[in-house]
Amino acid sequence: MPRARAPLSSIAAAGLLVLTVAWSLACGRDLGTSFARASGTLQTATSRENASEASVQRLRVEVIAVLPHDRGAFTQGLLWHAGNLYESTGLQGASSLRQLDETGDVMRIVRLDPVLFGEGLARVGDRLIQITWQHGIALVYDLHSFEKVHEFRYTGEGWGICYDGQRLVMSDGSSGLSLRDPQTFEVVGTIAVTLEGRPIDRLNELECVGDHVYANVWLTDTIVRIDQRTGRVDATIDASGLLTREERLGADVLNGIAFDLDRDRFLITGKLWPKLFEVRFVE
Repeated sequence: MPRARAPLSSIAAAGLLVLTVAWSLACGRDLGTSFARASGTLQTATSRENASEASVQRLRVEVIAVLPHDRGAFTQGLLWHAGNLYESTGLQGASSLRQLDETGDVMRIVRLDPVLFGEGLARVGDRLIQITWQHGIALVYDLHSFEKVHEFRYTGEGWGICYDGQRLVMSDGSSGLSLRDPQTFEVVGTIAVTLEGRPIDRLNELECVGDHVYANVWLTDTIVRIDQRTGRVDATIDASGLLTREERLGADVLNGIAFDLDRDRFLITGKLWPKLFEVRFVE
């Protein structure tokens, strides 16, 4: 990757420092006073940048409705389209692609080859793209028939994937997201994700919404909202406390984010969870 450029505000402040010193020498003004003033300008600019980087919105989950969810589903990918949920499940020998109705009941299911471990799921037009964990295979299905029509090959691990209307956004468990051509699956760019100026990894299941990517952070009850233009996390969502202590027995981590544009609602669940939640993210 090319080196990061210095922020424009810092460059401007540094330029102001040089001009101030030169003018002070020419006019015979006290150089120490001028330097202090110019340095203060530079520090103020840097402080503004740091404050901007640190301005992360803290959100929580407001539950609107609770739906049943197959407790045997090791949820890896979730998406909403035309009144139905589509879900990718994992685990070798138990991975599947499913279509669920509005109540959470399974309408259709396709089981993967037992050697494959299903991961994230994205929709591109009338195709569903399901990635796999360590086999480097992306399976492509016809949305209506659920028949496999193609597959792509890629290197590295596959965790989550979503489609922003132009490119596929894919995670591999690191702090980086890859941008892929939806027709060829070739990498066309990358996003380095940061939270308060530091890389944040374990980005898992993804959901593209406008200019943002929502991502589950593996092994936590936190969802992060990533500005796709900058890679900066501008909001964290606390999704803890959705399951009771009894429901958590046998359940795995939070994973699965779908967005219903028509109702401006999210649907979230987890691996081996007995429930699926229709929610809003609020302050």
